[in-house]
Amino acid sequence: MENSLRKSNRMDTKKLVVLAMLAAIAYITVTIFRIPVVEFLKYEPKDVIITIGGFLFGPVAAMLISAVVSIIEMVTISDTGPIGALMNFLSTVSFACTASIVYKKIHTIKGAVIGLVTGSVVMVVVMLAWNYLITPLYMGVPREVVAGMLLPTFLPFNLLKTVLNSAITMLLYKPLSMVMRKAHVLPETASASTEGSHIKRYAFVYVIAIFIIATCAAVIYFLNK
Repeated sequence: MENSLRKSNRMDTKKLVVLAMLAAIAYITVTIFRIPVVEFLKYEPKDVIITIGGFLFGPVAAMLISAVVSIIEMVTISDTGPIGALMNFLSTVSFACTASIVYKKIHTIKGAVIGLVTGSVVMVVVMLAWNYLITPLYMGVPREVVAGMLLPTFLPFNLLKTVLNSAITMLLYKPLSMVMRKAHVLPETASASTEGSHIKRYAFVYVIAIFIIATCAAVIYFLNK
């Protein structure tokens, strides 16, 4: 009993350390990898890190990391204040938490793909609604102006963002989880010994992910040319 409790406490401490590490990495990606896409909209891969956190520890973990990163971003590098922090939080949570909920129920690579696709759809719909409601407040323009930007600007940006985030998440999640388990940062699972064979079996998924990443990178390049 005492040994079990001690082991549980060690795992809780490790979990907090990993969550803090993921939050730090997500924040670093915001400060370093802010890539202009269209108009004033920029892409940064923090949602990838937060979604991986959600896949590892569940949707609540993804929500907590997102809240921490959004607040730190607001008080350090953002010029949009609480409104920008709210938009960042809603964007990330709608994608990462939705994907994590599905993956928690269907804990396979197929479930991860379904979760990421579902998260992408939810995020696009949610952000179109919130861009219409909130963006006029910090842009200082009439709502009609923002309404005119929804389909030609916000929709393609959010589609590109979710597709790129999904592909990078699929590429990184399993290799990172394997490394963490081997380093005993994450607990061993019954399927841990077969993760390597899963990666080989679903090699085509990783090939597709790389192709999608390359395609999205090319689109961003030509948009900024």
